[in-house]
Amino acid sequence: MSAVLLIDKNKVRRSFASAVDSYDELATLQRKVGLQLMRQFFLQNGCEQVVDIGCGTGFLTQQLIDQASVSQVVALDIAWSMVQRTRVKLEASDSVYYICADAERIPLKKQSADMIVSNLALQWCQNLTAVFDGFKKTLKPAGGLLFSTFGPATLQELRLAWAKADDYDHVNGFYSTDDLQEFLVQAGFKNIMMETKIYQSSYQSVVELMRELKGIGAHNMLAGRNRRVTSKSNMQTMISAYEKDRVNGGISATYEIIFVTARAE
Repeated sequence: MSAVLLIDKNKVRRSFASAVDSYDELATLQRKVGLQLMRQFFLQNGCEQVVDIGCGTGFLTQQLIDQASVSQVVALDIAWSMVQRTRVKLEASDSVYYICADAERIPLKKQSADMIVSNLALQWCQNLTAVFDGFKKTLKPAGGLLFSTFGPATLQELRLAWAKADDYDHVNGFYSTDDLQEFLVQAGFKNIMMETKIYQSSYQSVVELMRELKGIGAHNMLAGRNRRVTSKSNMQTMISAYEKDRVNGGISATYEIIFVTARAE
């Protein structure tokens, strides 16, 4: 297994809290992946009580409450401003409960949920053993887990470009399918199935890419990141290294998405 990723959870909370006003405008990939996740949700049975982990501004929560089989959704996020935005957008729907909490310590009753769903949120968790243990306890017997998360190839172009500039880790690391499999098995999940898809996004410049990452709260969350301001020369070295591979006037960024289903049997 890869080394445990050391995530600065306070940085996670602050970053997403500050991105609440720009998130919806920039989160095109998150919506696209969320819709793919919902297509897999349609294949599940008996999902009356659903928990949305990392609800953000409520896109997936809305998709869930629109399903006839779902009678109650718990919308949970580590950033209070995100939870509040979801509440406002959904007009305090009677079928949704709102909780500000860390996915590593979800404050829900044992065996209270038919399914836990999460769209591109678990990569910001450090202790996936604690996460999946908590999920297992929260799910009813034979309850389902359905989530998407970023894989190791995500932002590989940006990672390689920064390597030309300095020796710091500027791009978050992400767990592999083997890592996720091991974490899930340790927590007692069964019938684990994974599918990996590669999404390519195009940008006019590296600056545009970095503005998008900042605008959705996806900063460098690694605890060992360089905490000093990056020098202008290092920044320009990185940009030059990235943009030397321009195609049709723009640059491309890779996002590896891992889709996972499992059962708490």
